[in-house]
Amino acid sequence: MKKVRIGVIGAGRIGRMHAENLVFRVPEAEVVAVSDLRLEAAQACAAALGLAGAHKDHRPILDDKKIDAVLVCSSTDTHSLLIEEAAAAGKHIFCEKPIDFELARIDRALAAVKKAGVKLQIGFNRRFDHNFKRIRQAVAGGEIGKPWMLRITSRDPAPPPIEYVKVSGGIFLDMMIHDFDMARFLIGSEVEEVYTLAGVMVDPAIGKAGDLDTAIVSLKFANGVIGTIDNCRQAVFGYDQRAEVLGSQGMAATENDRPNTARISTARTVSEDLPLNFFLERYTESYVNEMKSFIRSVTEGRETEVGGLDGRMPVVIGKAARLSYDLKRPVKLSEIK
Repeated sequence: MKKVRIGVIGAGRIGRMHAENLVFRVPEAEVVAVSDLRLEAAQACAAALGLAGAHKDHRPILDDKKIDAVLVCSSTDTHSLLIEEAAAAGKHIFCEKPIDFELARIDRALAAVKKAGVKLQIGFNRRFDHNFKRIRQAVAGGEIGKPWMLRITSRDPAPPPIEYVKVSGGIFLDMMIHDFDMARFLIGSEVEEVYTLAGVMVDPAIGKAGDLDTAIVSLKFANGVIGTIDNCRQAVFGYDQRAEVLGSQGMAATENDRPNTARISTARTVSEDLPLNFFLERYTESYVNEMKSFIRSVTEGRETEVGGLDGRMPVVIGKAARLSYDLKRPVKLSEIK
């Protein structure tokens, strides 16, 4: 089988990780070039992985007729434009989340993809996690009956640098956006209304930057399910990733992944190791699985598992969540234009 030839745009932490996964763990793909505005980053990535091409500009990748698909792993403010350019060049596209912070630019990018007839997959890697996939299977297969209630907890071990916070798009479009996607994925229904309670509990500098670091968002789904998502920028015990769906015939729930499953019991305490402490550790396999899924979509000519609408809707929910906080009332998604 002919390998899918890939160009990676953006050689930062996430771009390099995807490139490594493709090179070492996805035999159906061949990474041929990488670009980054910091040429030294592209060159370092290319040297480490034995790639022939390292560029400062992404255009040589888009102009290369032998490249079938691109990974957009650059800064968020470049995503939608790069999707448009890649689509015009006839490349299939994998893009990290979010597509953009503005819905008009998202819609323009999705229109370009549709016009070009290329594949687009958005990087919501948690859909490919073994734990969350099993909950979705239980819900979709009717194992727990009719779903009634959803609960998602997502907390980082430590807040990001304040300079990142300033350009991140805020907690709802940077951090909780994964959980908005997960809510849609697990329940299989669209969110209609949200209500937000939030504040600055962890670091006053985050508040000064105009953001929040702790939030609870209540969700009302079109199929009647109600849900809650809680996020915090700091959980001192590690990366806290849990989910639960309660239904008429039972419950599906998943706890944190840990380095091991050992439980140490003594006369005084019962203890376990702390959860995995970083998202790259916690979601190692899901990142590989999403790359495999993207490559299969290209080789088999089928729709991607996380398409353009899946990239758009969490942004709508995130904007509604922020508006709810600002207005101190429930907000229907139909209010977001």
